[in-house]
Amino acid sequence: MLTDIQKKILEEVADLHSVPTGAYNFRINGQKEGRNTTANIDIVTKTDVSGIDIIIKPGTKKESVHIPVVISESGMTETVYNDFYVGENSDVLIVAGCGIDNCGKQDSEHDGVHRFHIGKNARVRYVEKHYGSGDGAGKRILNPKTEVYMDEGSYCEMEMVQIKGVDSTERDTVCELKAGAKLIVKERLMTHGDQHAVSGYKCHLNGEGAVADVVSRSVARDRSYQKFEAVIIGNAPCKGHTECDAIIMDDARVLSVPALEANNVDAELLHEAAIGKIAGEQLIKLMTFGLSEQEAEEQIINGFLG
Repeated sequence: MLTDIQKKILEEVADLHSVPTGAYNFRINGQKEGRNTTANIDIVTKTDVSGIDIIIKPGTKKESVHIPVVISESGMTETVYNDFYVGENSDVLIVAGCGIDNCGKQDSEHDGVHRFHIGKNARVRYVEKHYGSGDGAGKRILNPKTEVYMDEGSYCEMEMVQIKGVDSTERDTVCELKAGAKLIVKERLMTHGDQHAVSGYKCHLNGEGAVADVVSRSVARDRSYQKFEAVIIGNAPCKGHTECDAIIMDDARVLSVPALEANNVDAELLHEAAIGKIAGEQLIKLMTFGLSEQEAEEQIINGFLG
């Protein structure tokens, strides 16, 4: 039986108000809470390390798999390994995410290692949300590591979201794309208080016609720190783009480190980076409609991260 806090976290990280249709695996405080497989999607517990294999049959269309993680015990630390095997010509939605509620004095930490093996001409939409809550002195720590291996003609769209409550996170993502593969990454991040967030992406475009587009939008408030580092490596005739757009407020700090490496004369690579405060004219315009300065700031931030 899930507690109200656990239900709230599931709603935040996976948009779940009830048990989803399709395949799912719920992990609560280090234990399997529930699992369902389908004729086309199997979920198998690993025997050598903590984690699961998600096996999606070739040709699977319009199906989903949810694998949320919830930690509501102070002092709990775990590392979980999940491998996704997406068959050729399939089209699926994968929803992951982790929420930590820490009301104690000890740190709680979840380190998730996700490896995606995406078959030829397969399409994947992946949503990963991180969330923290609780009034304890212990930190809420999330360190995701993601590896993406894309076969010819495959497509992957990744939505990485962390908006509230995570004290420390270090994201490390490595991608390898074969000919005609396309990767879209959309990161949305907000830090506040003394929070610390580092995001690193390294994309190897190894095949002709490979495309990678990595975009981060973030807001840094109070005394928080953010670092965004994106490396696009063009090893073939390909197209790569990375963009960091950040709003900085109060005494926060933001570091953007874009890098491009062209190893082929027909590699087209581009990076953009912008860091700035909320424009005064934007605040004034909204305040003329009766909003306070704080309400105007929130409206601007919500629109920017939306």
